[in-house]
Amino acid sequence: MSQPASQGHSDRTTAWPAVNPAGLGVFALLLAGSLPVFWIGFVSLAQAWSTPEYSQGPLIPLISLYLFLRELRRKPRPAAHVSDRWPGLLVIALALAVAILGNLMRVADIVTYAFILWVGGIMLTVFGWRRGKTHQLPVVHLVFMLPLPQILYWKMTIFLQWVSSAIGVWFVSLAGVAVYLEGNVIDLGVYKLQVAEACSGLRYLFPILSFSYLFAILYRGPFWHRVVLLLSAAPLTVLMNSVRIGVIGILVNFYGIEQAEGFLHFFEGWVIFLICVLILFGMAILLQKTAPNPLTLSEAIDLDFEGFGGILARILAIRPAPALALAAALSTAVSLAWVTLPAAQIAAPARDPLALFARQIGDWSSFTLKLDPDIERVLGADDYLNAFYQSPGENDVVSFFVAYYDKQTEGQGIHSPEVCLPAGGWEVFSLVETPLDLTAEGYGRFAANRAVIQKGLQKQLVYYWFEGRGKREANDLRAKLSVLWDSVTTGRSDGALIRYVTPIAADETEADAEARLMRFMALSLKPLPRFVPF
Repeated sequence: MSQPASQGHSDRTTAWPAVNPAGLGVFALLLAGSLPVFWIGFVSLAQAWSTPEYSQGPLIPLISLYLFLRELRRKPRPAAHVSDRWPGLLVIALALAVAILGNLMRVADIVTYAFILWVGGIMLTVFGWRRGKTHQLPVVHLVFMLPLPQILYWKMTIFLQWVSSAIGVWFVSLAGVAVYLEGNVIDLGVYKLQVAEACSGLRYLFPILSFSYLFAILYRGPFWHRVVLLLSAAPLTVLMNSVRIGVIGILVNFYGIEQAEGFLHFFEGWVIFLICVLILFGMAILLQKTAPNPLTLSEAIDLDFEGFGGILARILAIRPAPALALAAALSTAVSLAWVTLPAAQIAAPARDPLALFARQIGDWSSFTLKLDPDIERVLGADDYLNAFYQSPGENDVVSFFVAYYDKQTEGQGIHSPEVCLPAGGWEVFSLVETPLDLTAEGYGRFAANRAVIQKGLQKQLVYYWFEGRGKREANDLRAKLSVLWDSVTTGRSDGALIRYVTPIAADETEADAEARLMRFMALSLKPLPRFVPF
């Protein structure tokens, strides 16, 4: 900023500085010029913030601004002449390159992370490397406004569902209620409660993590106190969510599902958040009692806003430094280049809808079932087939499931069965990648996932893989990376999940069930390219 460096170590001046039109114009160009290249990221954020899991999102930039102003007030005013701005330009250039990559892939998450990197580069450019790197904590805090990458979101959801269910059942059993946990289904005998993704704890985890980060920064006390407050956020959230699930189970057992629904609605959203906040304040009070010179809670939490208006107004006097002008020109040029480039063709090739897939294959006949609307919503597929085939000469059925996506970017994507099976109460007994040779069927050689799953006394054999654009992958991460690469190099991101399931009867071996599944797989894959194009 343009003011001369002060001699003190803090600044509570509220006087408004004189306006520097040239510097303010360069800074305005920097902000406006960057909008197009980050636009899909902003749209994605607005959509994510409308969901309960990320409803705290709009508050995060305001909290980051507060942290930044607080840091400025505690430090001397920046020097009038800064000579080490150029590292910031390198960070800005890197951020713009990542943003272009995210735009080419049409993956908004990459663009939003690039935006935070860009903001960090602006800090380094305005203040210089030595001073700017001390102002990165408010920038890092912006991460809490971003949604998790989808693949990580679902894996965390299932894990937290399992943890919340297990602890919740433990609470129910402490009340003397007979209860059994099967996957994420709490069996109370008369009632069965499904711990859905809304009950995983993610709804409360992100707001609490953000608050604990802020709390740790504002806290006045030993460093290890701050670490404890920060690290306690995640287990505290899961514990409170488990208590909520446990209370619901007890209410259902004694008063019926109608009473539980009222409690469920009351304790959704911000109620759990506020309870967790109160517990964090209680922890801060207890931690202060261990300090050599304990403070009261009002003294331990720095919430002083004095002088923020004058500090924020310094932006009016910002100097039009050459590095800042170059950052504005670079951001604007990249945005203009992006909006003027011809859009990549991402549309998938023509294909037949899966509703036309043969219901009779050889002597295998089938029936189809629609998925539950909630499962359909979570699946998010553009087209799917859920068919069950049986042959007179076979002991049992083979389930054939295909979920097809026109695009696997822009928020869409395949959910691995590894994520979905535990939610249905199935335990993955074994899971290995297995080579398949289907050259004779025109499918070549590739690896698939072979799993044996179990629920109670029921066992099933599962084969699945991810297919699209002529490729087949067993690993979900490799499949996602392949999608991102192809979206840039070929403009295509279409693909499908292919899954076969057959029961393992009590009077047969795994080898018997596998032979049955393979016989049907060899027949059913021949017509599949009409529906999942190469």
